[in-house]
Amino acid sequence: MKRLATVVGLSALLGFAFAAEKVQITFWHAFGGGRTAFIQRAVEDFNYTHPGIEVKVEYKGSYRDTLNAAILAAKQGNAPHIVQIFEVGSQLALDSGIFVPIENYVPADLKFQLDDYIKPVANYYRIGGKFNSIPWNSSNPILYYNKDIFKKAGLDPENPPKTFNEVAQACEKIIASKAAPKCITWPLHSWFVEQWVAEQGALLANNENGRAARATDVFIDSEAMKRIMKWWKGLYDKGYYTYTGKPEDWDGANQLFVSQQAAMEITSTSDVTFMQNASFENGFELGTGFLPVPDGVERNGTVVGGASLWLTKGHPQEEQEAALTFLLWFTNTENMVRWHKGTGYFPVLNTSVKVLEWQNWFERNPAYRAAFDQLLQSKANRATQGALIGPFPEIRTIIENMVQEIFQGKDLAKALSEADAQADQALKRYNASVKK
Repeated sequence: MKRLATVVGLSALLGFAFAAEKVQITFWHAFGGGRTAFIQRAVEDFNYTHPGIEVKVEYKGSYRDTLNAAILAAKQGNAPHIVQIFEVGSQLALDSGIFVPIENYVPADLKFQLDDYIKPVANYYRIGGKFNSIPWNSSNPILYYNKDIFKKAGLDPENPPKTFNEVAQACEKIIASKAAPKCITWPLHSWFVEQWVAEQGALLANNENGRAARATDVFIDSEAMKRIMKWWKGLYDKGYYTYTGKPEDWDGANQLFVSQQAAMEITSTSDVTFMQNASFENGFELGTGFLPVPDGVERNGTVVGGASLWLTKGHPQEEQEAALTFLLWFTNTENMVRWHKGTGYFPVLNTSVKVLEWQNWFERNPAYRAAFDQLLQSKANRATQGALIGPFPEIRTIIENMVQEIFQGKDLAKALSEADAQADQALKRYNASVKK
């Protein structure tokens, strides 16, 4: 009995020693709701299959909150190992100096993953010739529409509007027929403006969208922007466009659509899974189509939205290696397939796409097909590569405030001019602070 107690005691001590030897990794992300549970399950799978590493995952709020929290934590000497950062935070992340370029740390025998990204994703995240982060959740905006409402309004349920004028014409029929109280919604968010600028082959900033050199001028008072705002204001004035009155209210816009208050919604491809489930629960047939573009403008393509995963510097080598091990596992072929099916975000690896095609996934789930086709048909140029702007989050707020002022009656030309000046001033302040 005494010997058994000794063995048990020794085993407990050894177990404690093994547990103490685990490398602890902290991962901060910006996803709430069901995506938090999805991430947590993946992390638990990793921890179970990698007994020498323990990843602790933490939700830190919005994209902006997560980035700001990471920079503050790094200044205080307590940075997490991995941070999810939205695409427009890329320049700020680089300038912050708290991250290490991921490509510098990937072993030679694992370089294949960096060559496996689908072209539009690689086009965005390869900055200065290298990947500074690991692409993860990628999306772009598409049109979701209620096929039942389209039928009631006398519209072809298999032919959604493809241009600005076609949207307005569809709205006229929907409202006149009283098939739905409102016609179309999307969150009042600068992201959609940025996408429509890119669709016109236009740039959002100088120096080739900040890709050839640091951006010093933001193009808000542009012809591309005028086309967007004139159309958007027209929809709003006629009562065709509706939103909750709150900027960046993604959930509110989704609720307007799934409750059938609005016949159409333009929002992220990352909501495909949610939309399919919600349409079933609310008893209507869901349709998807490409993002409508200005009339007379050749479709150029969209910019990859979403976020990537960054490694912070200043950690012991064994922790850096453990963090990289987790990142490469978390974003591997199998997990990107799971992530796509569970959320609607793009499978960013070519090998993941091949798996999905082998499974006939897109044929059996056509709502996902439109989203992916739109991405792959985007032309690879500076417009679709997306802008690198240091104070991008601040620029977004300026644009969103401008949109609301235009809705409230401010002269469109004056609103664009003033917002352009504000954005340029914000960029000037930021660039000056970086040089210091």
